Amino acid sequence: MNTSLTSSQDRLYRRLIGVVSVAIPIVVAILFYLQRTDKNITYESVDFLPHLNAFINSATFVALIAGFIAIKRKNIAWHRLWMMTAFVLSSIFLISYVIYHTFGTHTPYGGEGWIRTVYFFILITHIALSAVVVPFVLFALYFAYTKQYAKHRKVVKWAYPIWAYVAASGVAVYLMISPYYN
Repeated sequence: MNTSLTSSQDRLYRRLIGVVSVAIPIVVAILFYLQRTDKNITYESVDFLPHLNAFINSATFVALIAGFIAIKRKNIAWHRLWMMTAFVLSSIFLISYVIYHTFGTHTPYGGEGWIRTVYFFILITHIALSAVVVPFVLFALYFAYTKQYAKHRKVVKWAYPIWAYVAASGVAVYLMISPYYN
């Protein structure tokens, strides 16, 4: 596989990553707030998705940790496998999340006192960082694929901790709100 790129190809891929990085949060926000139009899909059809999403986030976190361990052991093949697994799981999560929030019901958090503040802190940072991490992850993958390893390492210094936090905080949010699901 030839991964050497001309400067015009590199610019094209960088622009594409930029467009995708902006488009994903915008599309998610739009789909999140659109009214349901398919009356054949009921809440009962999607009520299992929060549980699946928590499992996917947990598996993503495990894959990220395994990828980190693999690269620390200089096992590039396993690192690549675990990181692609994390990327695929995150992509599946995103699709499942949008489906649930498009067709499911809104579940308000019922906790009170200081735990409510903790919940909303975790939720808000989770949401904000889940949008922020997209370009970092895409650039990390791009630089690895094109064998620009110095750039890959620079991006990963930001991408990895943010991505790991987003996966772990997604599970924390689920665990905190799960008692309030119908």
